[in-house]
Amino acid sequence: MIRFAAVVQRLSEVIESRRGADVTTSWSAKLIADRPLAAKKLAEEAVETALAAALNDRAGVIAESADMIYHWLALLAGAGVSLEEIAEALEGREGRSGVAEKASRGPK
Repeated sequence: MIRFAAVVQRLSEVIESRRGADVTTSWSAKLIADRPLAAKKLAEEAVETALAAALNDRAGVIAESADMIYHWLALLAGAGVSLEEIAEALEGREGRSGVAEKASRGPK
């Protein structure tokens, strides 16, 4: 898991380094600048990941998960949300059942 965290951190840094770059030459810059596009791409990759899982396509799950994580990181960059903030939210949920945690959020 340490390797995964290190890879995600490096990728996040690369994406962030593209902030303000030419959107015609950098996909990351384009996603950072266009949050609706980043959201659409993240949703697309999440669906493709889920479909691969439903079809028992292990290689597809791996490839689509990598795409999904990239687009998730680009969306976070565009939204100005850090991985530390996500970690804090996750830590706040540790030790609680999923049912209790969801109930504590109240209705949307």
